[in-house]
Amino acid sequence: MTQLEEEQVIGDESVATMDMKLEVVVIPVSDVDRAKNFYGRLGWRLDADFRFDNGFRVVQFTPPGSGTSIQFGTKVTPVAPGSAQSLYLVVSDIAVAREQLVARGVDVSEVFHQGAPGAHFQPGSSTRLSGPSPDHTSYRSYATFSDPDGNSWLLQEVTTLAPGRVDPAEMKLASVNDLASALRRAAAAHGEHEKRIGRHDDNWPDWYAAYMVAEQSGQELPQ
Repeated sequence: MTQLEEEQVIGDESVATMDMKLEVVVIPVSDVDRAKNFYGRLGWRLDADFRFDNGFRVVQFTPPGSGTSIQFGTKVTPVAPGSAQSLYLVVSDIAVAREQLVARGVDVSEVFHQGAPGAHFQPGSSTRLSGPSPDHTSYRSYATFSDPDGNSWLLQEVTTLAPGRVDPAEMKLASVNDLASALRRAAAAHGEHEKRIGRHDDNWPDWYAAYMVAEQSGQELPQ
């Protein structure tokens, strides 16, 4: 097949595409029990710890609200322990997420935002500016922490997804906390809406629903 033919196949929307859901990310660790203790302390769900006679062992954890899990163990990967860097953990409130991790005894960086593109990938960079993004723009506030091997995690605050990131027909909130946060933002926006129209809006449930779907799918927010 020529390159042109490959491009035509890839770009042909009439060709069916099977769902391919990212299920597991493998991270390299040197001490399985130590890693298991660390990720359990984060409050992540332990899905499996399977051991086999040939020395193979696999442990799986899933972060709260996540559709993707992590695995580590023995005879799992030849990659050097600690080489997994800047694994994203998306949160709806960066300050609350950081406080919860600190309360669990995790050493988490202060919240920061970028002073230059790519600063969140550069530990110790002077272009990492203290505090959340001044306007709390989605995708721009971060914090970091690492597991005992040095595999690093990057917390990123996302409240409104970029356009095209979510199919509105499949919009979902991953947890009770995410739903509560979305309802609070909708309530605040609806309060401004009622100020603009100068009266109580009896149709607030539909307005809330439209706002939350638009926010999650990156569409224009209702006014």
